[in-house]
Amino acid sequence: MVSVYRLKNLCSVVLLVTWCALPGGCAGAKETAKAADTQATSAAAATETGASPTGETVARAQVDAPTETAEPAAAVREGEDWPRFLGPRDNGTSTEKGLLAKWPAKGPPVLWEKAVGTGYSAPSVRGNQVVIHHRVRNEEIIDCLTADTGKAVWTHAYESNFSDPYGYNNGPRCSPLLTADRCYTFGAEGKLLCLNLQTGKQIWLRDTAADWKIPDAFFGVGSTPILHGKLLIVMVGGKPNAGVVAFDADTGKTVWQNVDKDTWTSPDGSQLDDKLASYSSLIEAKIKGHDHVFSLMRDGLVSLNPTDGKIRFSYFFRSNSFESVNAARPVIIGDEVLLSAAYKAGAVLLKIKPDGKGAIELWKSPNLQTHWSTTIHHAGYLYGFSGRHEGEARLRCINIKDGEIVWETDGLPEGIPDEPGDVEASSAKYYGRGSAIMAEGKFIVLGERGLLALVEVNPKEFKEIARVKFPGMKYPSWAAPVLSRKRLYLRCEDHMMCLDLAAKK
Repeated sequence: MVSVYRLKNLCSVVLLVTWCALPGGCAGAKETAKAADTQATSAAAATETGASPTGETVARAQVDAPTETAEPAAAVREGEDWPRFLGPRDNGTSTEKGLLAKWPAKGPPVLWEKAVGTGYSAPSVRGNQVVIHHRVRNEEIIDCLTADTGKAVWTHAYESNFSDPYGYNNGPRCSPLLTADRCYTFGAEGKLLCLNLQTGKQIWLRDTAADWKIPDAFFGVGSTPILHGKLLIVMVGGKPNAGVVAFDADTGKTVWQNVDKDTWTSPDGSQLDDKLASYSSLIEAKIKGHDHVFSLMRDGLVSLNPTDGKIRFSYFFRSNSFESVNAARPVIIGDEVLLSAAYKAGAVLLKIKPDGKGAIELWKSPNLQTHWSTTIHHAGYLYGFSGRHEGEARLRCINIKDGEIVWETDGLPEGIPDEPGDVEASSAKYYGRGSAIMAEGKFIVLGERGLLALVEVNPKEFKEIARVKFPGMKYPSWAAPVLSRKRLYLRCEDHMMCLDLAAKK
């Protein structure tokens, strides 16, 4: 009989980036009751409905005065925010200083931890507010907590009936996007919300599945939106011609939409399927004076002008296998763009033409097959996880000049069962399909079985500085760590924790 774990590995899992579950227990009953109360309040507040010229329905709510909550502005440490997927530079890197150079044997101090609901959504942090998007029973819940203590600030909940067709969890996959006064979330079945960051009250809601015809995805919605000025740009994957849609960030109304399957031409001339969306999050960049929004979709990369949605160029990039996905975010290195995917797709490095209307292939390589975690570039080298399944997955250092492997970690060691579980402390150089962020010349690595490690950013050899396994962090720990103001946030299938990385003065 094939185990559930092996069966799931026959298909791909995606994205993203962070997760957990609050099925019940001491905190669960209280928080779920609060979520239900908040949902009723939000529903009652949704007194306005407006239709835009394009015909979509936009649900808007009155923003109430703040209720009595924990004070989110308290104890704001120096450092930087991590207000969106992969942080302030959109690439998993941090400029924070004064972090622990080495960890105690038991790991960095734990500031707080709590049970949370299912999902693959990384938390986002702004000031002393951390926002987590998760699911409890039949509701998707957006919780705002104080970053220093984990105390509840507000909760917003709405009904969700999403069921993952391959048996993965049914929670949200996209990370919250936080501004000075707004919180944007994109749920697993396509509900796009704008909330007041201070109160959690709904400002507007778009149900993208109702407004566009969207072919069934393999694993639900998994591409985190981005902001370009006053435009919220989203990979909707809709028909007709609505693969990518820009919404007015203040009102939720559609500003432009573009991209259909005709955007790409298959190299062998075969007909492309109707699926447009992938699990790779959008990223924007200014290259040679031209603004680009890069969207790595089901069939490849498309560059759009963020102002009007016009296509600058497209590049076909996907596996030959139907049951495959693009999930890792494109990596921008000056005027070059790295794409990578598993399912034998490999990697390609593109150089954007000066006029912004095309790209030149610099190299292709099978040496980097990124499943979902985004590769990090530093000083001419690429550091990323390669491999579709846990046993074959390795952290690799790749020379950006030619795509050749400089060093790599090990696959599944002998003696560790091919089932989800704890990794023995003796199994050095093994993380499985992990995620990493970079800060102060080091990688903070989270392996999929919950192992946390500190690794040198070293293009000559792999060198692990420290490792720890916290009891609450277990398989699947598929979301990247989040670092803000010297606090490290981790999330797995049903648990979230905050660690203190501040070095003692």
